[in-house]
Amino acid sequence: MRVFSAVQATGNLHIGNYIGAIKNWLELQDQHQCFFSVADLHTITIKQDPKILRQKTLEIAKIYLAAGLDPKKVIIFIQSHIKEHTELAWILGTLANFSELKRMTQFKEKAEQHFKNVNLGLFSYPVLQAADILLYQTEIVPVGEDQKQHMEFTKILAKRFNGLFGKTFVVPEALIKKQGARIMGLDNPLKKMSKSAASPYNYLGLLDSQELIRKKIAKAVTDSGTEIKFLKNSPAIFNLLTIYQVLSGQSEKEIEEKFKNSNYAEFKKELVKIVLEFLEPFQERFYKIKDKEVNEILQDGSNKARKIAQKTIKQVKERMGFIINAK
Repeated sequence: MRVFSAVQATGNLHIGNYIGAIKNWLELQDQHQCFFSVADLHTITIKQDPKILRQKTLEIAKIYLAAGLDPKKVIIFIQSHIKEHTELAWILGTLANFSELKRMTQFKEKAEQHFKNVNLGLFSYPVLQAADILLYQTEIVPVGEDQKQHMEFTKILAKRFNGLFGKTFVVPEALIKKQGARIMGLDNPLKKMSKSAASPYNYLGLLDSQELIRKKIAKAVTDSGTEIKFLKNSPAIFNLLTIYQVLSGQSEKEIEEKFKNSNYAEFKKELVKIVLEFLEPFQERFYKIKDKEVNEILQDGSNKARKIAQKTIKQVKERMGFIINAK
């Protein structure tokens, strides 16, 4: 089956991104045909420094490789290198209703955060996301819970196009893993961990130093109770335990037994150990990857992705009545 997913080229990728997305990709790469993109076109819906955008685009591609994505098994590419993404987004935009886009929760949240720059790109973000997915006839889209609304909209557009012009797009399904699907902020366990958070103490960055990881976990908020258990009414410790569980591979029962006589400070020290055991080899691999190597991988990935994208857009335009390759 065909899989597509992407990460924006902004902010600092963190443990939540790894647990909620990249870790799932590693499992999928051995079973399916996978396309993983660096979504630089989505990134510019918020104002970006050009120098930092270039740096972050390469950084995210290196993180994919350091995490274990194998370019011999998967296609890794930069979104803007395939012009068919924007072409299909325009076409799908003519089928998207204003009222549908206006209801998007993420648009409302982003518009509040960036009220001085509420642009058309930000408003039509879900249309470009739908184009990303449908362009590769994607069947499975591994996403976090916060993307469920966008995925439903993608399915609506695929069905709408198919209904008007004949079966053209595969209607994709979201793949949301229950465990660790939504890692919350260290400073606020009621809001998702964010790579663009105002406070660096919100997230555990994949490229954070050991000293910074220790500081962040030490300062992470905890609940008013004392029990170290997976209790939904104790969201702060539940979140920290989820991180511990995913990275350690231990069951809830094993973890609760291990820390039944421990306090929060003792648990946090053990959490630091688990996080660093994961990050140290990851960072070692990351810093060994050269720009030349990653650029070659991205170029190869773009060439492979482009062939499929061109086939899809040609079919779309033919179905809609466009004249193809007119001279």
